[in-house]
Amino acid sequence: MSIQSNTNSFKFLPVLILGVLLSACGEYAAKGAGTGATTGAVSGAVGGLVSALVFGGDPAEAAARGAVYGGAVGATAGAMGGAQVDKKVEQQRQQTAEALRTKIGDDAYGGLEALADCKHDVSLKQAGLARQSDNPNFSLAGLWLEVLSYADQGNEARARELFPEVVTKDWNIKSEAEAEAEMRTTLTKLMDIREQYNLPRVCSG
Repeated sequence: MSIQSNTNSFKFLPVLILGVLLSACGEYAAKGAGTGATTGAVSGAVGGLVSALVFGGDPAEAAARGAVYGGAVGATAGAMGGAQVDKKVEQQRQQTAEALRTKIGDDAYGGLEALADCKHDVSLKQAGLARQSDNPNFSLAGLWLEVLSYADQGNEARARELFPEVVTKDWNIKSEAEAEAEMRTTLTKLMDIREQYNLPRVCSG
């Protein structure tokens, strides 16, 4: 069953939300405050990729904006060098994290950092939970997370087995060839994100 009606309702939500958050959080993300900021930025950027797969839009733009508010989340969580965290920043952290959770669901959200860190067992577990959701957008996010997790660990044959389901559930994908192209493009962007934050570009083992 197509989820076009759901997707149309939310397709431009990432642009609206992230456009507002960009100016509010850019200062904190730019400071790159320690490990927390890096982790948050990576998770936010990968979340942007998954969000773009589900709702449409430019994956690179979604990833970049996701990194901005993800970095702000991490910077706040990391207490920015032990400094007192401003209450308004903490509120912004909660709002931005919730925005991403609301769009792709708690389960898919939980697999983002794991995917960036090459912890495919965790990302696949979270993907499986997300796919069981009654919310078609959450389920599709889980499906794409599963595809990316298999492909990223080198099991492209298993990833391709999911393409027929992708074609059925993702109204933006009309054929398995399109699913393949989307997978490869997104994998490249995932590797770019890792490299940007000094993580291994390709998972070992």
